[in-house]
Amino acid sequence: MTERTIDITRIMELIPHRYPFLLVDRVLEIETGESATGLKNVTANEEFFNGHFPGAPVMPGVLIIEAMAQTSGILVVDSMGKSVEGSLVYFMAIDGAKFRRPVRPGDQLKIYVKKIQNRRNVWKFECKAKVDDELAAEATVTAMIMDKPE
Repeated sequence: MTERTIDITRIMELIPHRYPFLLVDRVLEIETGESATGLKNVTANEEFFNGHFPGAPVMPGVLIIEAMAQTSGILVVDSMGKSVEGSLVYFMAIDGAKFRRPVRPGDQLKIYVKKIQNRRNVWKFECKAKVDDELAAEATVTAMIMDKPE
């Protein structure tokens, strides 16, 4: 399959997330049904930095996991085709989550997701988030695609 990129406009067609909770700015590479690399430009203007932590801003680990899940969701919806665009992709499990380094304003977070398995509407992914090729976080994410919201 051919690798390609996906811009923010197309991302918003694929998944229903919106500001301030859309945590993927671009998909740098996607191999349909197999893997994707997402990008989050982490800026000082992010709302969560107001409280996490004043004077020492760090991106919350749960939001890094959410960025992994959103990148996985983009891969799922892109792989399944037009009929599921805008569908919700719900977490079922997050396993083995580990945080290796802080993510700070000015960082570019690259999110690598690779399909481990897919059975019907349940998908499982190996996920890694890196800053400057240094591992920031990793987890195995299982998700289920649901019907489109009304």
